[in-house]
Amino acid sequence: MTHLHEQYAARADEARAEAEGTSLDNVRERCLRSAAAWEAMAARARRSDTMRAKLLAEKEAALAETADH
Repeated sequence: MTHLHEQYAARADEARAEAEGTSLDNVRERCLRSAAAWEAMAARARRSDTMRAKLLAEKEAALAETADH
């Protein structure tokens, strides 16, 4: 399963590649702004995935602890 942060990072890579491939300053700037936005979204998604995994592990540990008693 592809994580959302990986999709966002791929879009950032595409935007950077587009920026490198253009000779127009305004297009390059737009692409670099887009890449920065995609990277910010990837970072947020990565943090969400990490937090979700941590909370799930804590819940599972709590359930296992109550099952043991």
